[in-house]
Amino acid sequence: MFKSFNVTARVFERQVVTPRPSAAVNLFRQFYENLVPSCTIYDVDCPDNFFRKFTDDGKYLICFSRNQQDLIVYRPAWLSFSCKGEDCDSHGLPQKAKRFDSFFVQLYSVSLATSSELICKEFFLYLESQGFGLFATSTAQTNDVSAIEGAINGVPSIERITFHLLRLEDGVILDEKVFYNDFVNLVHSMGVFLYEDLLCIMSLRYQAIHILQIRESGNLVNIRMIGPFCHEDDELFLNSHVQVAEGKTFLSGVKQRLLSYIFRKHWSEEADQIVRIQYLKRKFYFHFQDYIDLIMWKVSRSTDQHTSFFAVYNMETTEIITFYQNSTEELYDLFEQLKHLYSGILNCILFVFLNVDIPFVKKMATSLPYTCQSQSPSPYFDLSLFRYDEKLISATDRLRHSTEHPIKFISRRQPHILKFKIKPDYNMSSP
Repeated sequence: MFKSFNVTARVFERQVVTPRPSAAVNLFRQFYENLVPSCTIYDVDCPDNFFRKFTDDGKYLICFSRNQQDLIVYRPAWLSFSCKGEDCDSHGLPQKAKRFDSFFVQLYSVSLATSSELICKEFFLYLESQGFGLFATSTAQTNDVSAIEGAINGVPSIERITFHLLRLEDGVILDEKVFYNDFVNLVHSMGVFLYEDLLCIMSLRYQAIHILQIRESGNLVNIRMIGPFCHEDDELFLNSHVQVAEGKTFLSGVKQRLLSYIFRKHWSEEADQIVRIQYLKRKFYFHFQDYIDLIMWKVSRSTDQHTSFFAVYNMETTEIITFYQNSTEELYDLFEQLKHLYSGILNCILFVFLNVDIPFVKKMATSLPYTCQSQSPSPYFDLSLFRYDEKLISATDRLRHSTEHPIKFISRRQPHILKFKIKPDYNMSSP
């Protein structure tokens, strides 16, 4: 920790002190306690676009046209000007500071959606290592649809969902992946997860997880699909060895793995044979149909009417490693121990487990599994550096209504010092 809050002393200490392993990033972020916003420009003449977000590296500003047909990408240029004289602080900003093009330069505009499709303006994932951006377009959602073979009841359908992989440097569309008559939750990227070069797309309608690899060449390559089958040759094996009567179907591979895990877990909890059978009747067979009716949702929902469950699945061994209810303390312990938690959420729509009254665990569970790239990396949202009202603003990537009060950012290590504040309204009174 720095012994001085002076920026010059901090720069000197950074030169002579070697940070602990894996602590360099946190050490460098502390410099933002000295580098804070000092000016707000109002009434800027902006283009009529929907501003999505900056990429995490700050190189691009992602925007969409109002008709949700075109992608528009800007590069920050930042305003610069000089001042003559001694009392420069009293000088106002030049008139060009009121213009959007003084801060951003438009790189290109690319048409992504067809006439029947719209860009999902709440979906965008960035592959920083390759400079690629993933966007989605889709046709209108249909709610009243009948379940065809392989699909589940009660899930809407979208005729066409297209994922577009672009090179953000020049706007070239490198590859596309299309899903037909399916449903992927694109809102806030909840149904799509990106980890390094692996892309997981959750098909709610067919209860399948599609795993793709993003190659350096810009190709989206299918790796495997988890859901109906676990191993790559399961379908071939079943078709060649098993005869299924007409109208009869097997449970999905993941569902069978889940039932097997729950059965073995309850079996091992009792040593006495007679007691074990009675225990299985109460804990497993009585709820068997309820387990059958669980669906993979891939988004956490924790309410009194819809209890969520968390399953950790090993893709290599195709086994369920563990299975938790949303309010269990063991889930929180697992969350602390694992650096990367690969989890699918199973949302029970028919029955409710009695929740233990552990409010903090429940609060943590409502955000699991974390939506990919849903947290802003800005150091100003780092709660170890600044304290602010999370009801007004937070690191979570969500649109919020403008507030009537200034948003204050107070130093954590100097609790009574106001570092800066955001005033959304120019006429807002300053308390």
